[in-house]
Amino acid sequence: MKRVDDFRLKFGKKELVPIMIGGMGVDISTVELALVVAKLGGVGHISDAMVPTVSDRRFKTHFVKDKQKKYKYNFNNTDKSVVQFDLGQLAEATKLHVGQAMGAKRGDGMIFINCMEKLTMNSPKDTLRVRLESAMDAGIEGITLSAGLHLGSLSLVQDHPRFRDVKFGIIVSSLRALQLFLRKNARLNRLPDYVVVEGPLAGGHLGFGLDWAKYDLKTIVNEIHQYFAQEGIHIPVIPAGGIFTGTDAMEFLDTGSAAVQVATRFTVTKECGLPAKVQQEYFKTSEDNIEVNEISPTGYPMRMLKNSPSIGAGIQPNCEAYGYLLDGHGHCSYIDAYNRELVKHPDGKNISVKDKTCLCTHMRNFDCWTCGHYTYRLKDTTHQLADGSYQILSAEHVFQDYQFSVDHKIALPAETV
Repeated sequence: MKRVDDFRLKFGKKELVPIMIGGMGVDISTVELALVVAKLGGVGHISDAMVPTVSDRRFKTHFVKDKQKKYKYNFNNTDKSVVQFDLGQLAEATKLHVGQAMGAKRGDGMIFINCMEKLTMNSPKDTLRVRLESAMDAGIEGITLSAGLHLGSLSLVQDHPRFRDVKFGIIVSSLRALQLFLRKNARLNRLPDYVVVEGPLAGGHLGFGLDWAKYDLKTIVNEIHQYFAQEGIHIPVIPAGGIFTGTDAMEFLDTGSAAVQVATRFTVTKECGLPAKVQQEYFKTSEDNIEVNEISPTGYPMRMLKNSPSIGAGIQPNCEAYGYLLDGHGHCSYIDAYNRELVKHPDGKNISVKDKTCLCTHMRNFDCWTCGHYTYRLKDTTHQLADGSYQILSAEHVFQDYQFSVDHKIALPAETV
């Protein structure tokens, strides 16, 4: 039987195991996870989501505290337009994060960074440029452009000395979105080095509406394959979303895809950044406890566990400390929703916001439990322990199960005593 290891992802002369780990923020796709994947010959991702916050945790910097102190006077003001990120600190945070990964990298694989366009940070172009350039300066091998069409992202860094050296990829959920990206960037004479096609069963933010269930990943991938064949375009296509077994992956590889991107099964590994108690929530969950809702201020639907503490919470916006989703006018839809409820509860007590969530604060606190559609199957990938909890896996075990398994089988880890 064919298996994933019978195929290779090719970037020029470089050949890799065709397994890419998705870039989950905030520091859920950790440096440690990316290092394991790179050592095993695949592509590991880190994320630059809320990177000043990540830097404070990892390197004991004080970027969030400094920003909060600077704008403390504005905390009770509904107008957040004055709240700006220090671009020098943003660059330093990115370089620290990427530099740690690249300095420790071993093996024949690669390490990429996931860069979300929707992290507009009250200055969309400037903050995005700094994040991209700083990652390149720090030696990142590839950049995956996510959470947005990124029609102008490449032009922001076209003069960078590594512009044609770093691998650039784009995440799309339709052929139309991909065509828009390709047309917009045609004048740069630089095609993306890979295209991640994210289907409706993916975790976190989705490129679909609430009618996501009527779409199918294989159909979208086939449309893109056909379009590339008609146009004579040769770009690696990497399906993502709902690829739960090595056989799922092999079926895409066997029909022309260059690699697969996976993430859900790595959320319950010891190298993942999710706290242990949250990992147990993922193991315990049922299919009925997973929903796609519209509470994200980004405007994108989001898949998550229904018992996430962030759902229905009514915390006061803390853009002075965070503010990663503020648009170019200092606006965020959660602020509007919170202020609407504040009018009903002027004492500031017992506020619950049902239709939006303060994504920055809740992601920082690991209270927004985004997940893939098949998260409810995670309990079938490990052992349940005597106390009712589930055994945490290693990233190496999960990676190699994808790489070598056949017939939709999932190898359980050696049972701990």
